[in-house]
Amino acid sequence: MHPISLLTLPNVFSYAGVALFAATGAMAAARRKHDVVTFVFFAAITGLGGGTLRDLLLGQPIVWVRDPVNLTIAVVTGAAVWLVGFRERAQLPLLWPDALGLSAFAVLGADKALALGVNPVVAVLMGVLTATAGGIIRDITAGEPSILLSREIYVTAALLGASVYVVAQPLVGGDVASLLGFAAGAGLRIAAMLFGWSLPSYFGGFFGRATVDPGSAKA
Repeated sequence: MHPISLLTLPNVFSYAGVALFAATGAMAAARRKHDVVTFVFFAAITGLGGGTLRDLLLGQPIVWVRDPVNLTIAVVTGAAVWLVGFRERAQLPLLWPDALGLSAFAVLGADKALALGVNPVVAVLMGVLTATAGGIIRDITAGEPSILLSREIYVTAALLGASVYVVAQPLVGGDVASLLGFAAGAGLRIAAMLFGWSLPSYFGGFFGRATVDPGSAKA
């Protein structure tokens, strides 16, 4: 029997993460007052989209096809949000567990890629995709501003968590590295929410800022 480790018990993180991300997908449907089918659809693409894209790129069996529990959780979550109802004020408390799910998925995605022997840089990318692609697909499908088009520290937090795990894993082992990556990603995301941190906006570049003659400006 293999020894039990943090990374051999993915259900704790994976199932909870699927449910959480599925709930955010259903909320997108709630804001537009869609029917239950749309609720379930948005819940599924948000909760499962990142892992699906990762598995397709890695040439692996899709996680929810191999383990239908993931799909069941997403469907039930979407239907539950439709039945129970959604209030805008409920979205704010969900940001906290969302930060934990984001970081956990980043670590799990990177770990799966490393186990397949891919390049460490690719493993980091797979971690980021696992954690964020579902939300990006949700926003595009719902016609909402994508997280990629904001300066909010979200994708960056997933990038940090996956990077820390990939760098630390060969040095300190999977368990310790998973804790370090999880703490780094979640810590950055939570700090950004608490202190209002965001990435700097484009300033024109050191060589791209042209001076405009006020006298030549058109009214």
